[in-house]
Amino acid sequence: MLGAADRAIVIVVMADEQAGPDQTHALRQMSPAERWRVAHRLYWTMRRHKTAFLRARHPDWSEQRVSEQVRRNFQHAGA
Repeated sequence: MLGAADRAIVIVVMADEQAGPDQTHALRQMSPAERWRVAHRLYWTMRRHKTAFLRARHPDWSEQRVSEQVRRNFQHAGA
């Protein structure tokens, strides 16, 4: 049986993709708490990736400016 971390890898899909049967099955096997943990981990992973991207793209920016930009990006992500 897959652990929660393994299932997280299985269920990640792009916004324009449909979840496949394996992904759907994995999601249905997870408790709400497991799904929340997967979503929470994914959110913070994406924030770290965005931070690294902005640091690489704007090496002259201060850490505070990078942090503020990441925060702004994620505040307006669903808008």
